[in-house]
Parts: sequence; C-alpha cells; structure tokens
Amino acid sequence: MKPIFTRRQPATARRFQRLQNTLRGIAAITILALLPCHPVVAANPANSADPDKVLKWVFNVAETGFDPAAARDLYSNGVNYAVFEALYTYDYLANPVKLVPRTAAELPEVSADHKTYTIKLKKGIYFTPDAAFQGKKRELTMADYIYSFKRLMDPRLASSHSWLFAGKIIGLDQLAERAGKTNKFDYDTKIAGLELIDKYTLRIHLTRPDYNLGLILAHTPTSAVAREVIEKYQDTQGQVMSNPVGTGPYLMALDEWVRGSKIVLLANPGFRGEIWNHEGGPSPEDQKIMAAMKGKRMPQIGRIEINVMIEDQSRWLAFQNGEVDMFELEGPLAPQALDHGKLKPALAKKGIQLSRISDPEVTVYYWNMQDPVWGGLSKEKIALRRAVALAHNIAEEIEIVYNGNAIALEFPIPPGVIGHDPDYKSSIHYNPAAANALLDKFGYKKGADGYRTLPDGKPLSIRYSARTGPVGKMQTEVWKKTYDSVGIHMKEDLLQFSEMLKAEKSCQLQTRNAPWIADYPDGDNFMQLFYGGNIGSNNNGCVSIPQYDVLYVKTQTMPAGPERDVLYRKMARIMEFNAAQLVGFSRLRNTLSQPKVIGYKKHPIIYGEWMYFDVEKNKSPD
Repeated sequence: MKPIFTRRQPATARRFQRLQNTLRGIAAITILALLPCHPVVAANPANSADPDKVLKWVFNVAETGFDPAAARDLYSNGVNYAVFEALYTYDYLANPVKLVPRTAAELPEVSADHKTYTIKLKKGIYFTPDAAFQGKKRELTMADYIYSFKRLMDPRLASSHSWLFAGKIIGLDQLAERAGKTNKFDYDTKIAGLELIDKYTLRIHLTRPDYNLGLILAHTPTSAVAREVIEKYQDTQGQVMSNPVGTGPYLMALDEWVRGSKIVLLANPGFRGEIWNHEGGPSPEDQKIMAAMKGKRMPQIGRIEINVMIEDQSRWLAFQNGEVDMFELEGPLAPQALDHGKLKPALAKKGIQLSRISDPEVTVYYWNMQDPVWGGLSKEKIALRRAVALAHNIAEEIEIVYNGNAIALEFPIPPGVIGHDPDYKSSIHYNPAAANALLDKFGYKKGADGYRTLPDGKPLSIRYSARTGPVGKMQTEVWKKTYDSVGIHMKEDLLQFSEMLKAEKSCQLQTRNAPWIADYPDGDNFMQLFYGGNIGSNNNGCVSIPQYDVLYVKTQTMPAGPERDVLYRKMARIMEFNAAQLVGFSRLRNTLSQPKVIGYKKHPIIYGEWMYFDVEKNKSPD
C-alpha cells in the first residue's frame, strides 16, 4: 500500500523551517515570501512553535471554505478557529465550560439590565500579512469586529450565522433592511448599537436583554476579518473563502492546499503566543495533561497536515500504519478499537490514547415543513409525520450505524448544556403497529404493491438525503427499513456534504439526519433550530409554528433558570404535537491519538484545539 503521507516535507514547510531556525532570538527580522498570499510575516520572539513538530490530522468530509461568516460545517470552522480569532473562547480543561478572553483583554462589563456590553481589546495583535495591506503591518482593532459583525447581516453574503445578531443590536437590522432594498450594505454608516469608544474599546447596545452575548462572541463566525482583505477578494467567485487572513496561531499554506484532499496549516510566526495555564479536575487524565503542559508557550506544533479521507477503512489503516496521528473514530469503526467504550488492551499496550466524550449535540430527524407532500400543519400531514416517527427504531439505528456509540434523547437540549431536562419524556416512542394504524385512519391506503398513496390517491414517496460515505449509506438502509415498515416508498439520495448543506439551507431536501453540535453551551442554541425566523440559516426543517415562535421570542429576554425551562418544555411539546421533527440521539465522540501526542483532550465546544496540545518532534528523514 502506497503511504498516504510522504516523509519528505513539502517546499513550504522546508522554507518555513529554515526561516524559523534563522529567526530564533532575532526579533527584528521579517520573513519574506513565506506564502504567495502572505508575502511578509514579522517574526515574534514569543512564538515557540517548532517546525519539527508535525501533526497529521484527518477530516472525514471535504472542507467547504475558510470564511468565518460563510462556512457552516464543523470541519471548515475548525480551521477557521485556528486562523481567525473571536473576542472570547473557552478554557481548555475547565468542566463545566468556562468563558475566557481570547483577543479581548478581559471578560465583558455587562450592565445590570444585560442590554449593554463593554469590551476592551488587547493591544498589539496583528493580522498575518497579505497583499491587501500593501506591505503595511496591520493591527487588529475594534473597528474590525464592528465590520465583521455587520458583515454577518449583509444580505449579499446571506450568512447562515445572521441569527446570532438578528433583532439584537440597535440599528443593525435596519441597516440590513436598507441594504436589501439598495443591494448594497453601507458598512461606513454608524449605528447606535455598535459604539466605538476608542480604537480598543467597543460598547454594544442591545434591543433587549441578552444573557448569552458573551457566549455568542466566542463563536467562530463572530471572528474578526479585515475589510481590506474581503474587499480585495469578494468580487472574484469563491476567493474570500480561499484566502483566509486572520490573527490566530496558524495560517494556511495556500500553495499546498489541494481542495477536498489536503490542507496544511503553519504556525503563525507573528502570533503573540500564550502560556499554557489551564486548570482541570482531579481525574488522572486532567492531572497528566497539566503535568505535561504547564508553563509551555503555545502553540508548540509548527505544522498541521489535514488529509480528507471519506472512507472509514482508509482512515483506520492510515492510523494503524502511523501515517495519521489523530482521527475521530466514528461508529462503524468503533469495534476495531473499543470494547464496551474502552480502548482495547492491544492498542493501549502500543501507547495509543483515547479521548471520549458525549458530544453536546442532538441529531434530529426532520421533514421539510415547506414540502408540498410532507409539510404543513393539517391533521393528515401531522399524522403522516407522526406515523413515520413512531415507526423508527432509534435504538436499532444507534446499534447498526454507530455500534452503540450514541445516547438516545427525548428532549431537544442534550446533556451537558444549560436547559437540559433529564426527566422529560417524549410522547413519541417506537410503535410500528400504532404507526400503520394512524396512516390507515387518515386515508393513506396501501396499493397492490404494498406501498401507500396519499389520501387523494396520488403516489406517496420520500427522498431521504445523506452524505456520501459508509455512515450515510447505513443511515439510508436503516431508514429504508423504517419506511418499508409503514408502506412508504423511499428514494436514496446520497450527496456530497457541501452540496447537502447548501440544498438544506434553501429548503430543498425532504428529510435527513441533521446533527447539531453546540455553538455555545446554552439551550437557546438548540431551541433556535426550530424558530421560524431562522429558516434559511439554521432551521433545517424549515419549521414555522406560530405557538412555538411566540414562546421562543419570549425566552430571548430570560436568563437561564426554572422559568425559562418551563417554556422550553412547552416548546418541546409543541414540536411533538406537530411532529415537525423527531429528537434522535447524541453521539459519543471518540478521538484516537498516537503516543507522540501530548496533552490532548477533546473539548466539548472548541473544534480545532491544535494550539492547546503538543506532539513529539518528528525524526529527521536524513
């Protein structure tokens, strides 16, 4: 078998290594021609990343691109987290999760009514050089965050993340509405809601109390981009997504990027550096990490090679052969490495490491509520969706598709997230007999071929969509069994991940398994998935139920607590009554790493934690 990774470093990495060696201890020298799109990078003596430390990582789907305002998928946003920076982030080890400053100098100062947030920025943070800056060193300021926040609301971009600020910041919605009429967003217009006190101080004025704004400002789509860069590349199709320029610990080696195949990140020589000082719990895992990492200047890893491998077996073989340092062990491969949730002794003996958490996520099954066959709130449409929900065996799906590596849920907010209700019991449970009886009652008759028709006699079928690859294929097989059990014809629709997300956003899919991993650890992040105002962004099932929407808007002004929890339970019942979506499960995330990896622990919110852990040096090929 030909190695997936060659031992010889590509040209960009060799240039980078020579330059790093030259620059050690010399603060005033600049790096010339590091990358085609990053021609000049100032050396930072605080940066101690070692080019001999190489991490080989794997994505199981192809990236969609690298613009924090436009990327929707977890994997692209992992790269975005490393390249761009939001004002806040989360402590690496704290449990429960703890909000900490990233580019902000401190946590926000919040008014008593939670309608005004004052934020101060660290000084001396710089964007990686780009031709858009015309050879000048470009410092990050609060004006960049104002521009980036406005950009999320630009109708031309049609960002899936506009919901983060929609209806919240005074004057921002009105600015977006005017842009919709003129087809031009006026970024120079000042609005009362984004008050620039000085170069490093921003005061945000809200239309209503918001208890989660600090968490939202830790979400990668709110990261700062430079206006000059966006304006330079936005007129060329796809070029903004292909020219990431941020302030983060890593930058992309654009001359080594092979779309859908390989991504290379290099430690940013101009990054300010941070001292590792995270406090974990008393567990042996946390104590071992702290002992190994305390006091190190981060990042330590000089080069990250990300290869895209869609096939499960390819990832597993590459890992076994030492060609991959870390990868996520999805359900189909779990029996290869795990025994009752623990690493098999043979792998543990080799020094292989396992980080295993229950993701703060929920997979829901939706039926497109705008679809002429499956959507709508009439009794016969509700009966159709409810029947399929009753016919689906979630426990069987977890065993077949995920080899038991998931936890069935009944409430739409998963464990580990504020607002989760462990005592909630859904009104929908596996009952195929009741499902068939319900379809019979509402006129979905079976024909001679055993398949049902609509009440008006027209054919009834559904197109189930899943991503290409083994997991998607198994999902379609499980759901085919479900639809066959109630006499409904199902068509398989396997799509590339990026194509599926695009179609879903415009309400073109009929149904699929839709996983949602927490952007921030509050129930609001999950209940917003079913809000009518979020159709076109995160409301994948295109649900619009007036009773639900009224309650959701009310929860927006409430802090977490018993009163809000009561409304969340009512909202969950409304969803069940209308059978708009069915709550499925939360996956267990298993990450395997080679013995060379030091200090890694999967974070429940952050993806792309490369700046928080270390690896042993690569041995010279010479």
